[in-house]
Amino acid sequence: MTVDLTTKFTGLDFVNPFILASAPPTESKRKILRAFEAGWGGIVTKTIGLHPVENVAGPKTIYQRTSEEKPYVSRMKRADTVSHSSWNWELISDQALEIWLPDLKEIKETYPDRMVIASIMAGAGSQEELDNWCKLAKEVVAVGCDAIELNMSCPHMDRKDMGANIANDEEIIRDIVGAVTKAVDVPIWVKLTPATSTVADAAGAAYDAGAACISICNTFPSLPLMDPETLKFEVEVDGLVTSGGLGGLAILPQALQRVSDINKAHPDGAISGIGGIRGFREAFNFIVHGAGNLQICTAAMEEKGSGGVGVKLIQELKDDLADYLERHGHSSIEDFRGIARDRIVEHSQVRRKSDDYNGGYAKSA
Repeated sequence: MTVDLTTKFTGLDFVNPFILASAPPTESKRKILRAFEAGWGGIVTKTIGLHPVENVAGPKTIYQRTSEEKPYVSRMKRADTVSHSSWNWELISDQALEIWLPDLKEIKETYPDRMVIASIMAGAGSQEELDNWCKLAKEVVAVGCDAIELNMSCPHMDRKDMGANIANDEEIIRDIVGAVTKAVDVPIWVKLTPATSTVADAAGAAYDAGAACISICNTFPSLPLMDPETLKFEVEVDGLVTSGGLGGLAILPQALQRVSDINKAHPDGAISGIGGIRGFREAFNFIVHGAGNLQICTAAMEEKGSGGVGVKLIQELKDDLADYLERHGHSSIEDFRGIARDRIVEHSQVRRKSDDYNGGYAKSA
């Protein structure tokens, strides 16, 4: 049978379900064009805003590794190590909207069959900030963007009305999503923070307000490690550090849990899965838990010689997906998307050693 990797997601036609997440791989026109040349089905731009952005005076991203012989996690380069995670305290794009707009127009005109999703961010709590969300949305759609991803998930924003700081407030989520869906006529994706036990409720608020998709999950709030010999953090500025985001393989099981939680609570809701995808096996696990689209960041950034956009990675992902579909007789990922849902149950539903177990409660006399 002929294998077709095209997927329809949130009403958009993707040549394949693999896209680059909003991060350094999508921070410029040059990188995005290189990514599309390599074969990615779409990209989410690095988040575009209207507020001043200035990054730290030092490294913004590090890659942490571990090994079997010395199984501690460190950015320290040593023999026979494998990737463990990425850590960053990078902020949203410092490139102004006025610079992004002609670049986005050129990108879409050059690759009309690839999906360009603009990530945007503004604040909350006032009509002025709602207007900022709408302005950003209207401007990027006017130059050809196919969808918008609302960034409500960045774990290290100074302002308390931005990023992950607002992603647990269902009223704010409804206000922003509602305003943007009225302002533009393209699918609205909402990227939520995984750092909450109520992510399914936040997703529900977004879906109810008109969101076409939940993107989950962004990096987890975290701190870099300190070297026991030097007493320095492995990334710091003037000896100081603050909360950043942990990504890569280390967050894979937690990311799958968040996708599963949302899928079980909202089985008809679209999900774009993010967090620890390095190859087809990780992507497969997101799909069986309900994701219909896959976003990749750390693995693309780590690929040497690719300019940080995963030139070999996307080919491997496409080849391995095509091979899996052919071997199992599937026509698309929809044939196995969400098949794990009914096998994720409460603890009390898992068989115990005896038939007398009743959930840990003492039997009444």
